[in-house]
Amino acid sequence: MKPTVGRIVHFHPVPTVTHAAIIAYVESDTCVNLAVFNGDGCAYDMTSVQLVAPGAAKPEFGAYAEWMPHRCSPHRRQSRTQTSPSRSAKDG
Repeated sequence: MKPTVGRIVHFHPVPTVTHAAIIAYVESDTCVNLAVFNGDGCAYDMTSVQLVAPGAAKPEFGAYAEWMPHRCSPHRRQSRTQTSPSRSAKDG
């Protein structure tokens, strides 16, 4: 996937921790600046973060970002038919 400003990714300050992040600037297809939100909802910034491609090896040490799982796996949209209960003319 090609990174663009405004897309949401997962940021890992360490491999066992995940924070929500928004791409703020794209340096390259594999390097981005992020606005990150920790578990308390507090925002902080990270610059020159490695963006790991789907299926690529993740770093054992150090911070990195990756696409959220639903962004990198294809899914089918199923049409849903809404049914509403029919009302009888004899209700009452």
